[in-house]
Amino acid sequence: MLRALSLAGALLLTSGCVMKSKYVELETEYANTRSQLESDVADRNGTILKLEGEVEALSAQVDKLKSDLEATEQSAATLRKQNENMLKSKEGLEGEIVQMQAALEELERRKAKSEARLQEFRALVSAFQKMIDAGTLSVKIVNGRMVVVLATDVLFGSGSATLSREGKDALAEVAQILAGIEKREFQVEGHTDNIPISSDRFPNNWYLASARAINVVDHLVNSGMPADRISAASYGEFRPVDTNKTKEGRAQNRRIEIVVVPDLSQLPGYNELQEL
Repeated sequence: MLRALSLAGALLLTSGCVMKSKYVELETEYANTRSQLESDVADRNGTILKLEGEVEALSAQVDKLKSDLEATEQSAATLRKQNENMLKSKEGLEGEIVQMQAALEELERRKAKSEARLQEFRALVSAFQKMIDAGTLSVKIVNGRMVVVLATDVLFGSGSATLSREGKDALAEVAQILAGIEKREFQVEGHTDNIPISSDRFPNNWYLASARAINVVDHLVNSGMPADRISAASYGEFRPVDTNKTKEGRAQNRRIEIVVVPDLSQLPGYNELQEL
């Protein structure tokens, strides 16, 4: 019996030692596991903090990139606007250049026409130079027209529309010169002073100036001037070139003007008028 109790005690003691050893082993394993877990948690927390820092840094970079993108878009919009304005300015300048070129071309055309008219006037003066020097007539520019002026005192007697011999001789010479000017038409204009006239033939100065102009035309045609290139007109006393208060002034107003009719085809806008 005693032997059995001893054996049971020994077994119990042995079992107690085994349980304690297992407990210590488990406790150690738990401690190690806990320590490992705490270390893992700490590592993960560190990783999370690091990732959070990286996220903040990336967020800051993203914000900066957004800001840079907005600034770039604004700059691009400004550049596009500037480019549009430059294109408009370029188009405007090109339009102005075209207009200036057209204006210059028009000026050149007008200059050429003016030079041609000046040359024509010089040629007319040259053709009549002998008669100008003799005091028979003068050549002038009146209201932009070339005019051959003859004093009626040389052509007609006072209050008369009948040509004098001296007048006929002068007009015969004039006819030869005018007939030689090609592609030009002429109008003979009669002018008087303001001294009234009243007769059966000439009720007023209109009639006197008209009769004188017609007789000049008739004599020019008879002297070789083509009839289809000449006409007559009367202005009476209403286009004086000098005062009618003096004898000398009235003498200047009594005149026959042979006008070189302007070539309308040379005037600006003539072609457009022809199309109307």
